[in-house]
Amino acid sequence: MLHSSYSKYILDFNKPSWTSRGVLIQKETYFIRVVDAAKPFLVGIGECSVFRGLGADDVPDYEKKLAEVCWNIEEYKDCYKEKLKEYPSIIFGLETAFADLENEAKMTPFPSDFTEGKGFIKINGLIWMDSQEEMKKQIDAKIDAGFSCVKMKIGALDFDSEVELLRSLRKRYSKEKLQLRVDANGAFSVDEAMSKLETLSKLDIHSIEQPIKAGQRAAMADLCKNTPLSIALDEELIGIFDKKDKQSLLEEIKPQYLVLKPSLHGGFCGADEWIELAEKQHIGWWITSALESNVGLNAIAQWTFKKGVTMAQGLGTGSLYTNNLQSPLFLEGENLKFDPTKGYSFAD
Repeated sequence: MLHSSYSKYILDFNKPSWTSRGVLIQKETYFIRVVDAAKPFLVGIGECSVFRGLGADDVPDYEKKLAEVCWNIEEYKDCYKEKLKEYPSIIFGLETAFADLENEAKMTPFPSDFTEGKGFIKINGLIWMDSQEEMKKQIDAKIDAGFSCVKMKIGALDFDSEVELLRSLRKRYSKEKLQLRVDANGAFSVDEAMSKLETLSKLDIHSIEQPIKAGQRAAMADLCKNTPLSIALDEELIGIFDKKDKQSLLEEIKPQYLVLKPSLHGGFCGADEWIELAEKQHIGWWITSALESNVGLNAIAQWTFKKGVTMAQGLGTGSLYTNNLQSPLFLEGENLKFDPTKGYSFAD
């Protein structure tokens, strides 16, 4: 018989982190534990990383629902992916905890060469919105650390200042030396979006994530059809649970890329559906974290490695918090690696 429990945890950002949606200071998350009574010394651990203000499961009764799932874990164990479709972060946490338990509760839900310390995942350097001077410092630090791909959040400063920063960066580093991605988080209006995409395209930008707000399918489809640079859907994918609806969205919008976030998209099973459908339509994709703690980030990294990815992934969020868990994950230049000799412990 299975038993389950959860605990709430508040992650504190190292510094206020700006996006076009606002400033982030703290992040609420929940750790879920699953134990099999036949092996009570083994505890499978996962993270239910609800994303307030963005996730489809940002609802008032979230914790109540999580408590109900834990109390009735035997009832949910074989059907949670169907019964909890509207709670993607709980699916993500349960998938991780069950997979961890199946693999001897060693924090290796998806064992591979990566978890044996023999592989790595190339990641992008994430540049948060800040003053122009502070963003320059962030960029220089990432390049000095060895990153060949950086993603810059845009939409909080005035557009001209952001373009000036990108232009100065491109003058110093060619597209062969440095891949530039930008993430607008829906900051552009429909009327101005194409003009801004044309401006950005002159700077050899690899791609832009979610240029306009989600839910404007006809406008997004028109942008994707006529864009001078690749568009990656991000927020547009949130809240779409049915496979037929996913297929319909991709057929209508026809984006160049998808940005996949398991804790927002129905866990690994939900993200796998997006990948299957995208590849049938020759749509590219990459995987990113969604501000999980190192528990969730570790699971996403292990799953990502098994996809055989080669392009830079968005998994560089582990150092954002003052009180994150210490974990086996570490960075060596732009490569995310796993040290199998290390475990987890909470920061003081």
